[in-house]
Amino acid sequence: MKKKRNKINSGVKTIAHIGHLIKKERTQRYSLTLVFFAFVFVVLLIALAMAWLAIWIFARFGITAELGLAETMVIVTVISIIMGAGMSFLLSKIPLKPINNLINRMNRLAAGDFTTRLKFGGAISNHPAFNEISESFNKLAEELENTEMLRSDFVNNFSHEFKTPIVSIAGLAKLVNKGNLTEEQRAKYLTAIETESLRLADMATNVLNLTKVENQKILSDVTCFNLSEQIRSCVLLLENKWVRKNIELQIDFEEYEIEANEELLKQVWINLVDNAVKFSPRCGTVCVDITADEEKLSVRVMNTGSEISQENIGKIWNKFYQADESHASEGNGVGLAIVKKIVELHGGEVGAKSAGDVVCFTVELPKTQN
Repeated sequence: MKKKRNKINSGVKTIAHIGHLIKKERTQRYSLTLVFFAFVFVVLLIALAMAWLAIWIFARFGITAELGLAETMVIVTVISIIMGAGMSFLLSKIPLKPINNLINRMNRLAAGDFTTRLKFGGAISNHPAFNEISESFNKLAEELENTEMLRSDFVNNFSHEFKTPIVSIAGLAKLVNKGNLTEEQRAKYLTAIETESLRLADMATNVLNLTKVENQKILSDVTCFNLSEQIRSCVLLLENKWVRKNIELQIDFEEYEIEANEELLKQVWINLVDNAVKFSPRCGTVCVDITADEEKLSVRVMNTGSEISQENIGKIWNKFYQADESHASEGNGVGLAIVKKIVELHGGEVGAKSAGDVVCFTVELPKTQN
């Protein structure tokens, strides 16, 4: 009941906040409209003043009496139109200058210059509506710039990761094809070809899984299952890897159940445990534990090994990012991106901390899916 009441209060606060923002936006739009009408009003006053000035001059020097009222009005009208048009043209540069500035920046943005930023000068820069325009434009440009950087890194890393095993397979296949090899060499090269082929297959599978998760907006196939048993099964699937490195496993937790998509969560634990084993030194330690409170479960996967710098710890969730820029270590940088997407799809959170020679990944998941 308390949880339901908190959700209702939170919803009311959210609606009130949205209403406040809408009201603020409307006020800014109305103020911008008033500025426009004020400009038009000033132009009309100038044109009217020109007309009265011309009439006064004509009357002062007796021109009206000589030409007649009709001819005088025609001349005054023509003079007023010409002078008013001239003044309007000169004054129109004031309101059109920020618009031209905006159009120029938009053209630069459309041309691919994502470093461009919009800034209004003069007194108009203090107007709330123009401040909102500049802030929105600059935020858009910044997001596009970041997206372009991620796209460029993705293409570079993706190309490197696919090219490396393909080159290895091609080179080894040529050696086998030439012959003149001992049975031991032949078996060694064929094993390497098989390993690199499986690496390519795993990479393609990970990319397909990531694409599937990214395109999935609604969590489906939710069932209730034993989370503890699932994690133990995932650890056993990776037995060859941690036995090969003589890793000490510390897995001791009680039985916990959860409502989630079983197949998706399986990918989370396989990727996290595989990542921990991969970056643990020989004879290192990998620890998995589970804690719980009334509403959520927390799973921690810890390993001894190299420390992740604070500069890189926020980047490890990016697609194809690898802290080892030499790409000497195994992996393609897709696993943690998959983990993050799956956890977020379940309404949970995932984080990483590194202190000394211990790296800890924490996954928090709700016990039930409402």
